[in-house]
Amino acid sequence: MMTTQVPRRPWLQRWHVKPIGWTLVILILLVASSRMTGVDVGMFFSNLGQFTDLLVRMSRPAWDYLPVILHPLYETIQMAILGTTIGAAFAVPFAVLAASNLVHNRWLRGIIRLMLDLVRTLPDLLLAAIFVAIFGIGSTAGVVTLAIFSFGMVSKLFYEVIETIDMGPLEALESVGANKLTIIWYAVLPQIMNQFVSYFLYTLEINVRASTVLGYLGAGGIGVFLQRSLNEFNYSQTAVIILATLVVVMAIDGISNHLRRVLL
Repeated sequence: MMTTQVPRRPWLQRWHVKPIGWTLVILILLVASSRMTGVDVGMFFSNLGQFTDLLVRMSRPAWDYLPVILHPLYETIQMAILGTTIGAAFAVPFAVLAASNLVHNRWLRGIIRLMLDLVRTLPDLLLAAIFVAIFGIGSTAGVVTLAIFSFGMVSKLFYEVIETIDMGPLEALESVGANKLTIIWYAVLPQIMNQFVSYFLYTLEINVRASTVLGYLGAGGIGVFLQRSLNEFNYSQTAVIILATLVVVMAIDGISNHLRRVLL
């Protein structure tokens, strides 16, 4: 009776040399990076008591401050919706032009992608500072900032999804002489609609959080009240603002999950 012999594993696999080696390399790079940038890890643990004290102060939210921030919170949601919608609307045609399976002209596709890379390179705080200087203090600067940020982010996500679609429906429409717009409307958009909605809501969620930070620069929204409460060391009011923003983000996440289930 023949017995099967289990093949012997090489010593590299037997002693897990590669995973251990890569782990050591990553640790060495982390230590070297912390020393080059002057990061003091010990300072984090030595000041941990201050962080705990801050959490204790925020553990008693001033709920009577909630009616004061309802209108700024509503303004923040409006800014996020407007900015995300405008940015996503402009992102769709540019995502189509950047997709390699729809546009075969390498020069055109390269120029579009370079422009999208440049848009994503600009930090949203820098954009907010520029538009506050142009439009003045208010929600207009915040909406324009969020629209440009959403345009750069959503366009990249869209064209990456477009490049993974099934080309069968496109080839079928091309065989009967359909034009590009018809192909995109009937063969491309139906395949990416669920991802479109998911990415749109994800960007909206990010923009709600970003709007609170943009308020520091005068771009409107609840960020102005967040800055005021921190400057006055009134952490009980800060806790209310954070919790209110959390509720909005959780609501958007719930809507996103529901729509994803419906579309799928």
